[in-house]
Amino acid sequence: MTKRFRPGQLVLLVVALVLAAVWLAPLAWAVATSLKPETETTKLPLRWFGSELTLDAYRLVLGTGGIVKWAINSTVTAVLVTLLTVLLSAMAAYGFARTHFRGRRTLLAVILAGIMVPPQVLMAPLFAEMVALGLVDTWWSIILPQVAAPLIVYVLFKFFQDVPPELEQAAFVDGAGRWRVFFTIVLPLSRPVLAAVSIFTFITTWNNFLWPFLVSTDPNTMTLPVGLANVVQGTFGLRYAQIMASVVLAGLPLLVVFVLFQRQIVRGVAHTGLAGQ
Repeated sequence: MTKRFRPGQLVLLVVALVLAAVWLAPLAWAVATSLKPETETTKLPLRWFGSELTLDAYRLVLGTGGIVKWAINSTVTAVLVTLLTVLLSAMAAYGFARTHFRGRRTLLAVILAGIMVPPQVLMAPLFAEMVALGLVDTWWSIILPQVAAPLIVYVLFKFFQDVPPELEQAAFVDGAGRWRVFFTIVLPLSRPVLAAVSIFTFITTWNNFLWPFLVSTDPNTMTLPVGLANVVQGTFGLRYAQIMASVVLAGLPLLVVFVLFQRQIVRGVAHTGLAGQ
């Protein structure tokens, strides 16, 4: 049976399709340009497709070497940042939501104030700190500053406040301690929100370019966006086909993550209100 749309639904569908086309057009243009011969990328009038489809741009980018190493570096740093951020943020949020100690409100306010501080403001003192600790050009200089996530603490804090306290009280009566309750009851109950913040943290870390660009000058520690940017600047110059091929290659892992976890991402946006982050 064919579903019939009401006029209001049809208008919303048309608006959604127009917005989707606007968002997808730059990606489609990048893919199309990467498949053109270099001599036709700036040929006027501009066309979506060249006289032939070629993979020369991808061969040049992949042939520069280092892209596999940079992809591994990005994966390792993104996974470690995600694990540390979610674990430490969950512990902090649970402490604020379920325990009472002197200065709790003040300390929570100080942490949440970090949401209002732009990351760019902190880069100069953070870079000086990494230099003083001798961590520049190591994975830790990329990972540690990104672990501090006040927004994730706030999201988990609000979620833990809604966990029924009766569940914890029953466990305490059975002799469980605070840590056991946290790891065996609270965290399993929080899997939807933990999955959402994990996916968003992974995507944000993978896309982060400026901070890894500041602290990694050694090709052995560069992440994929930084490595490809250096290749484009140092080797290709303004060769648009290779630049677009680099952009497509850097975005492919995130596309795979989105396809695999799109249901969790949509649920995460609905439950945590992270759509604007």
